[in-house]
Amino acid sequence: MKKASALPAGIVFGKPVNLRHLPWLIIVILSVILAELPRTVFPRWVQKYPPGWRLPLADWISAFMHWLTVDAHLGPLTVSGFTRTLSFLLDLPLQLASMVLATGVLKGQGSEAVMLFPPVPWFALIIAVAALSWTLRGWRLAVGMTIGFLYLAVFGQWTSAMVTLASVLVAALLSAAGGLALGLLCVRSATFGRILSPLLDVAQTMPVFAYLLPMLILFGFGPVSAMIATVIYAIPPMVRVTVVAIQGVPDELRSLGSMTGCTRRQMTWRILLPTALPGLMVGVNQVIMLSLNVVIIASMIGAGGLGWDVLGALRRLDIGGGLEAGLAITVLAVMLDRFAQALVPDARRSDPSGSWSPQLVAGALALAGLLWIAAALWPAIAHYPDSARLSTGPFWNDLVSWINIHFHDPLDVIKTFMLLHVLMPVKRFMLALPWPWVVAVVTLAGLWMGGIRLALTVGLMCGFMAVVGLWQPAMITLYLCGVSVMIAMLLGVPLGVLATQRPWLMKSVEVFIDTLQTLPAFVYLIPIVMLFRVGDFTAMIGIVLYAIAPAIRYTAHGISQVPASLIEAGIMTGCTRGQILRRIRLPYALPDMLLGLNQTILLALSMLVITALVGTRDLGQVTYAALSKADVGQGVVAGLCVAFIGMISDRFIRQSIRQPGS
Repeated sequence: MKKASALPAGIVFGKPVNLRHLPWLIIVILSVILAELPRTVFPRWVQKYPPGWRLPLADWISAFMHWLTVDAHLGPLTVSGFTRTLSFLLDLPLQLASMVLATGVLKGQGSEAVMLFPPVPWFALIIAVAALSWTLRGWRLAVGMTIGFLYLAVFGQWTSAMVTLASVLVAALLSAAGGLALGLLCVRSATFGRILSPLLDVAQTMPVFAYLLPMLILFGFGPVSAMIATVIYAIPPMVRVTVVAIQGVPDELRSLGSMTGCTRRQMTWRILLPTALPGLMVGVNQVIMLSLNVVIIASMIGAGGLGWDVLGALRRLDIGGGLEAGLAITVLAVMLDRFAQALVPDARRSDPSGSWSPQLVAGALALAGLLWIAAALWPAIAHYPDSARLSTGPFWNDLVSWINIHFHDPLDVIKTFMLLHVLMPVKRFMLALPWPWVVAVVTLAGLWMGGIRLALTVGLMCGFMAVVGLWQPAMITLYLCGVSVMIAMLLGVPLGVLATQRPWLMKSVEVFIDTLQTLPAFVYLIPIVMLFRVGDFTAMIGIVLYAIAPAIRYTAHGISQVPASLIEAGIMTGCTRGQILRRIRLPYALPDMLLGLNQTILLALSMLVITALVGTRDLGQVTYAALSKADVGQGVVAGLCVAFIGMISDRFIRQSIRQPGS
């Protein structure tokens, strides 16, 4: 590794070139040559991985799931009986939360159901939440929460939003508690942490569709399966945040606990967790956001709520209905985010307008309870009146129709240009590369960057895609993800740089980023499909919109962290503004920008699975097709391939951050 950096510089076209980059230049040239050679030059097994060599992993997984659900036993209980019992137990808090917030107490089912007791009326919940928000953070949070809940009621999204809120609250509590417990185990046992780390990587990068299949078979169709899939997806950040927060507790406090004779349990609950609480609440915040991101996908197996509304609108191409439901999820996400931030003790102390008042909270809860009883006596007041509801659906439908009528030709020109000159050439290049060459290049890159261990890891992950017979979908995934990430970085990095230099732009960018990160992924596709129809170009736009936020945020953070002394030194040496940017700001911010690139890739991969609904032919389509056919093995294997692509890029980027000069 170190020898490579010591190679002398050469002269190419009259310019000095560091010879350590020469091997990669040769590899790029050879890759282009191999892609352009006629297919008849290569043996057939090089062009396409032979079916006879494939590992029937998907069949093995499907057979194992069949055995697990039919023949396997846990003592006197079958596995199927155990999972159904667990499903019943997990469904209890879900039903309770749903009854309180959305459905009320019902007698009977379906159209014959009779409401015995209504859910919490919309105005009673607003009063309770506003009072609690006032005591936590002051009048600003109270007003914001009130406006948010009023939006849900006025625009007819209240019932669906409450179903979603009930699911998210239960899933977030389970994820936060499970993540906290696993994080504490990782802190206490380094071995357990090393074992758990790759499992967390897979859980974070594997598409949620891949979770849904085994959950559906084990726990049945319904909200419980969706909740378990949500917990699996949302728990990794909580684990990692817990580890970082606990390890960040000052040694002086640990020593104080030891000197006062604290047991391990007392040390954990009286010193470590209270001190690490602000950091832990960051993890809770991430859990809530991730739970909301899964809400639409989970609606495919019976989660209901706003996710089902968005999914139904997408199937009907109902722009207005889809955007209204999507904006309702965004409003809900913003409210939960602000409320979770207000729960952090430091946040309450830093805002003098908020002071904890048990009397105010108790009074508001008592008033809400009385209003709830009043709604039981007069059911008409429990729901927001239909005559007072508003809708923005016609506006959004008319807007997209107007754009289609007046801008169809320019939009079609842009789409055609991108397809002919960017997307299709890259796609043909990726599909033309022989699979042994790609595996060899990835392995060599791992050897050059991190040694034999990294080489074996990334080489085996890359070869796995060929061995299981999914090489072509993997290359299409790589092409579409690669082009989308490149465009997201080309747009996000300059925008992040400009935002740090203009405070007014930074505020606008933060609003833009928050909206992009809370808007459900499906919502992006509705207007894009109406404007550009289905295909790779539509998928690319959706991926760029969904994945651009980390590129902007991490770039802005890295640029803003450049020490003022470095800038002053550059000014004193006569550097222009452009030279300061190129030679000081960007090099210093490079590690943060690489982290942003890493997050952009992960978001792009997660969005790729959703873009399978608009006609792509990548691993996302394989996973989605497996879900529709209940093919557990194929879905899990395709999900693993997506996870491995994300893990390979993650390993390379993290290695680049550790050894920026390599």
